[in-house]
Amino acid sequence: MKQYSEMDKKEMKKELEALRLEYDKYQNMGLNLDMSRGKPCKEQLDLSMEMMDTLYSGADLTCEDGTDCRNYGGLTGIRECKVLMGDMMENNPDNIILYGNSSLNVMYDSISRAMTHGIMGHTPWCKLDHVKFLCPAPGYDRHFKITEYFGIEMIPVKMTPEGPDMDEVEKLVSTDEAIKGIWCVPKYSNPQGYSYSDATVRRFARLKPAAKDFRIFWDNAYCIHHLYDDNQDHIIEILAECKKAGNPDLVYKFASTSKITFPGSGIAALASSLNNLEDIKTQLKNQTIGHDKVNQLRHVRFFKDIHGMVEHMRKHADVIRPKFEAVEEIFKKNLSGLGIGEWTKPNGGYFISFDTLPGCAKEVVARAKKAGVTMTGAGATWPYGKDPQDSNIRVAPTYPSLADLKVAAELFTLCVRIVSLEKLIEGK
Repeated sequence: MKQYSEMDKKEMKKELEALRLEYDKYQNMGLNLDMSRGKPCKEQLDLSMEMMDTLYSGADLTCEDGTDCRNYGGLTGIRECKVLMGDMMENNPDNIILYGNSSLNVMYDSISRAMTHGIMGHTPWCKLDHVKFLCPAPGYDRHFKITEYFGIEMIPVKMTPEGPDMDEVEKLVSTDEAIKGIWCVPKYSNPQGYSYSDATVRRFARLKPAAKDFRIFWDNAYCIHHLYDDNQDHIIEILAECKKAGNPDLVYKFASTSKITFPGSGIAALASSLNNLEDIKTQLKNQTIGHDKVNQLRHVRFFKDIHGMVEHMRKHADVIRPKFEAVEEIFKKNLSGLGIGEWTKPNGGYFISFDTLPGCAKEVVARAKKAGVTMTGAGATWPYGKDPQDSNIRVAPTYPSLADLKVAAELFTLCVRIVSLEKLIEGK
């Protein structure tokens, strides 16, 4: 079939009429499918159930250093779990603080601490006239919600397959002292599934910020979340690059086991320079006596080491790989050659990014919802929920069953075709 834009108005209307009849059939199916968030499915959660058997009433809950995990103490976490998370994050365990189940919570705390008490002796952000943050877009909506909640001005930065547009980042960061940070998902980014190139990581490490309290918020959420054994993205380690560049304090690096074990009861971690960690502990010791050491020990006993974790993630990949491939196959079958949409094909992570014709994304999402498929809201991948092109849609394939996902993907592509034709006919 030729591109829709090459059709005359009569051809477009004939095609649209046929597609609307097909859409009516979906509406009559009574669908109720959810593709709105990047949640693990039941089969993925089941992979970690044996972890519940590693600790029991007769188990020894003593750490290698003699710490009793049932009691108070251990502000920064138990050593063996720092080693495990350090191997996952490619960082020295001495440079890690362990938290509860949510890395997003740690990011929120980091922004909150900077607002009320400042970073390493600098003026608290709440006492400044202007505070700004760079937001590579499309990006992660929950990052943007944190900075929006604190009233921080968000500046979109173009995202590319190599990472954020570093010419733009370097220019903005070096010339505006009000810019205090940047959000980053460096590996299998949310939503495109891009991974930062070596050049991009090195340019981040060599930034010369006008603000002495500028920090890179490096959310390495998908560091071991590959879909394939033989085709994996790799990024160079940012803290080591920063140290080499003479910028050891430039980065807060976040990760968690949320999509490895149980999102509701995993382990989050922050890796940074010793200077940053000392600054963070000044606040942390007033906030808690320590996080869940029993859960930390449970994870160590279950995985044993990083090799156990890697093998575990292969099982995750076996569950979700067919889902990503099914979406790709349906998109290709129904949309290729029509000139009305583009999508990414990631090697890992949790999302596929889809771009409609300008001005169509909101209507595509609304049309899918009307027929029983809930997507992430159009615009969510941009600061303030405002996509200037109204074109980006985040597709989350992991949660539905494969059968449901195929139905949802077929319906989604049908909505894309209908809305695109309506837009093109309107412009004729």
